Amino acid sequence: MERKTAHDFDQELLILFDAYVHGGLDRRGFLDKAAKFAVGGVTAAMLLDQLSPKFLEAQVVRTDDDRIVAEYAEYDSPNGSGKMRGYLVRPAKATGKLPGILVIHENRGLNPHIEDVTRRFALENFIAFAPDALFPLGGYPGSEDTAREMFSKLDSTKTREDFVAAVAFLKSRPQSTGKFGAVGFCWGGGMVNYLATRLPDLAAGVPFYGSGPNLEDVPKIKAPLMIQSAEVDQRINASWPAFEEALKAANVKYERHLYPGTQHGFHNDTTPRYDAAAAKLAWERTLAFFNKHVR
Repeated sequence: MERKTAHDFDQELLILFDAYVHGGLDRRGFLDKAAKFAVGGVTAAMLLDQLSPKFLEAQVVRTDDDRIVAEYAEYDSPNGSGKMRGYLVRPAKATGKLPGILVIHENRGLNPHIEDVTRRFALENFIAFAPDALFPLGGYPGSEDTAREMFSKLDSTKTREDFVAAVAFLKSRPQSTGKFGAVGFCWGGGMVNYLATRLPDLAAGVPFYGSGPNLEDVPKIKAPLMIQSAEVDQRINASWPAFEEALKAANVKYERHLYPGTQHGFHNDTTPRYDAAAAKLAWERTLAFFNKHVR
């Protein structure tokens, strides 16, 4: 069966789904509002299923790929949740030390898609580490709905410290050069922007459709940023002009790419919002940016 794309759905339905994914609507609210798009034997619940992630179908690098070494690793986060855990992946045949990439998930914790993206970075000759913000609550639960509910219960102050601590863990790996970059998607993109204001030794940051940091903190950013934006993403793009103004005023090096016709989440190849051409270009740009600044 051919996979559906964003073009197969009404834009208003995609906006409803975005509100559902980001906590603006609960499941019942989405199904009620989506009912008017359910025609020709398709129910609102079927529409929700079509829009929801298909992890196995979209997997690019298998978990048992012999080109990588992957493990779940715990680390200390004394100023955050105390104990944390993440997914650590490196190339199996690496010679010498490698730069690190912190991979930061969306607002559902460390799901199979983000683990796959982490493995992809390892195949590009980086040590990649993806923390699970939900670990203090038991970790990614296997259900995206449950994960979103859990996410709203996190202590955001502690969570930010958990990601700062993750950087210290990544830099201290024996295979690491100590140089690192950070990439994040949606909520994770916002976390990349935050970490850029916190960590003067961040070598490069690539936030995908993430909210900007507190504008008064923008002058603290030392790392070059590559901002990856979806064109049809009113919620995130509304704050871009003020963020850009602050970046310019602080002389922060940045570049922004706006991908025409794309939806929020266009890089996530497990859902119909995925845009193959834009995702490929964004990935190539991200790798080139990290190879230039972190390698």
